[in-house]
Amino acid sequence: MKVSKLLLGLIVSMMLFASCSKVPAGHVGIKYFLLGGDKGIDSEELTPGRYYIGINEELFLFPTFKQNKTWTNDIREDSPVNEEFVFQSSKGLKLTASVGLEYHVPAENVSEIFQQYKKGLDEITNKVLRNALRDAFNMASSKRTAEEVYGKGKIAFMEEVTSIAEKEAEERGIVIDDIFLIGNIGIPTTVTNALNLKIQATQKAQQRENELRQATAEAAKVVATAKGNAKAILIKAESEAKANRIVANSLTNTLVEYKKVDRWDGKLPTVTGGSIPMLNM
Repeated sequence: MKVSKLLLGLIVSMMLFASCSKVPAGHVGIKYFLLGGDKGIDSEELTPGRYYIGINEELFLFPTFKQNKTWTNDIREDSPVNEEFVFQSSKGLKLTASVGLEYHVPAENVSEIFQQYKKGLDEITNKVLRNALRDAFNMASSKRTAEEVYGKGKIAFMEEVTSIAEKEAEERGIVIDDIFLIGNIGIPTTVTNALNLKIQATQKAQQRENELRQATAEAAKVVATAKGNAKAILIKAESEAKANRIVANSLTNTLVEYKKVDRWDGKLPTVTGGSIPMLNM
C-alpha cells in the first residue's frame, strides 16, 4: 500500500514537473485557454521564468529581440519550396525577388498582437508580415517599368517597398528594422536581353562621344599651337620692322661720319686699289 502511494506521488510529481514550462530570457509568454469560458483570453503576460501550464492551457512564446526571416527560391533555405515574391511591373511583366526581413516585436505589444491573431510569432511572420511585404512590392512595382525596378531605380523602388511595409507592420504592433534583396530582382529573359542591348548601345554611344570630344580637343590643341606660332612670327617680324624703322630714321650723314671716325684706328690702309679713302673732318 505504501509502495502504491509512493508510486502515485511520484507519478503526480512527474506530471506536475512535466506541466511546468519555461519562458526564456528575451521572451514574453502568453498563457492561452483552450476550453471553457476563458477560451482565447490570456490569463496573464508571463515574464521569463518557469510556469505551470495546465491541460486546458497552452503557452505561446514571443521573442522580443530582433528576428531575421528570408523568403527565397532556394529550397535549402527556411522552406523546401520556392518562397520568392512575385509581382508585376506597370506593363504587366512578371518580376520576382528573394527577400530578407529584419524585425522585432516590442514587449508591450505582445498581448495585443496575440489577441488579434491567436497565433505564434512564426505563423504571424509567414502570414501577416509576408502579406505586408507582398502588398508593398505590388504597390511599388505597379508604378514602374521593369527597367525602373531592375536598373537605376532599384534603390528608390526598395525604399518605397520598405516605407509601405513599415507602415502596415506598425499598424499591427510589429517594427520592421530592414528589408533587403537577396540577389537581383528576377525579370523575364526577353527583358534582360533587351536591357543588355540597350546598355551596350548606351555604352557605345558614350564611347563615340568621348572619342569625338578627344578628337575635338586634339584638333583645338593643334589650331591653338598653329595660332600661337603664327602670332609669335608676326610679333617677331613686327618687332624687327619697328627696329629697322627706328634705325633708318636715326641714320644721318653726321652720324655716319661719326661712326667712321669712331671705328678708324688712325692708320691709312696699306692697299687702296689706287685711291685713298677720304674722311670728312
